[in-house]
Amino acid sequence: MLNIVKKATIAGLMSLTAGAALAEYPEKPIEVIVGYSAGGGTDVMARTAAPFIEKYLGEGASIVVKNMPGASGQIGVTEAANADPDGYTLGTFNLPGMMARTIDREADYDRDSFTYLANVVNDPNVIVTSKGSGLDTLDKLIADAKENPGAITVAMSSLGGDDHFALIKLQNATETEFTIVPFKGSAPARTALLGGHVAMGILNISEVAEFQDQLNVLGVATTERSQFAPDLPTFQEQGLDLVNGSMRGFIAPAGLPEDVQAKLMDAFTQLKDDQEFLDAMAATANPVEIVTGEEFRQLTSDLYDLANSVWQATPWN
Repeated sequence: MLNIVKKATIAGLMSLTAGAALAEYPEKPIEVIVGYSAGGGTDVMARTAAPFIEKYLGEGASIVVKNMPGASGQIGVTEAANADPDGYTLGTFNLPGMMARTIDREADYDRDSFTYLANVVNDPNVIVTSKGSGLDTLDKLIADAKENPGAITVAMSSLGGDDHFALIKLQNATETEFTIVPFKGSAPARTALLGGHVAMGILNISEVAEFQDQLNVLGVATTERSQFAPDLPTFQEQGLDLVNGSMRGFIAPAGLPEDVQAKLMDAFTQLKDDQEFLDAMAATANPVEIVTGEEFRQLTSDLYDLANSVWQATPWN
């Protein structure tokens, strides 16, 4: 009788073990950490993409977005980098900013700390001014900056990010000097602009698309006009060689199991052909550019090299 009970117990344990082994990812909600405030470009991307990622991961998949703003995105991405590599903690990833954080300060992560899932957005910079500033054209802005070095205050989401690099390029190209006012994300930077607390801002086109009647948008840093603002001239059209932007995507901690990585990569890859997703991103003025896996890793390495070269020439601390 005792042997029968033992055999039954062992069989039951084996059945439970097999069931656990066969359980498919994901079995519980997936947390996506956003290192910036709610309402900014990175947050909007994450929340817009979330239901589509859920769809491609399969029935029952659930994604929860968690905002952890601070230290120019470093707090959030560090949390994601050091999470358990089980697929249940992902993070948003901004370029060149996240690589710049490894150059201008102590960082508890580097290029090898991540499983690179997908870049989703390539969002060009725009220069905007408050309505009360009187600086409603690029020519007026540059003329005022030359006449009054350092007098124009500039709101941006962080130092060492795409906004900051765009300003460096602007200053170098026009021999001007501005005073930077950094914020914990683009949403509070935009709020300061709308309130007239700063004269100028460098943001991304997705972050000002709905506010064009409340701000002066002086140009877009692309080689061709944006589909989201076809009436807005590029800086190149206005005689200023300024091309710059922000890339935003998703990472997981390094060491992700191959089957989990494959399932996530498949979900992100399908986004580029999902018209409903593309329409949803277009509605938020987020220009989609899907880059996955090893190509995303190489892009990160290239932008690290760019950030490092800027740091060597003009350190921002």
